[in-house]
Amino acid sequence: MNQVINLNRVRKRSKRDKQAKEAAANRASFGRTRTQREADERREQRLRDLHEQHKMKSGDET
Repeated sequence: MNQVINLNRVRKRSKRDKQAKEAAANRASFGRTRTQREADERREQRLRDLHEQHKMKSGDET
């Protein structure tokens, strides 16, 4: 025979699992020290600067 499934329990369990995943993502992105955030900002700025250095300027190639 098949087992009886309580849909309310399934919904609540899936909601808890979803919230747990979201909480883990928030801890990863917001639960950081100031030095970690500043290091990431410096790294991103450096990558943007490197990208800008390799762009070709239009109209200056003549």
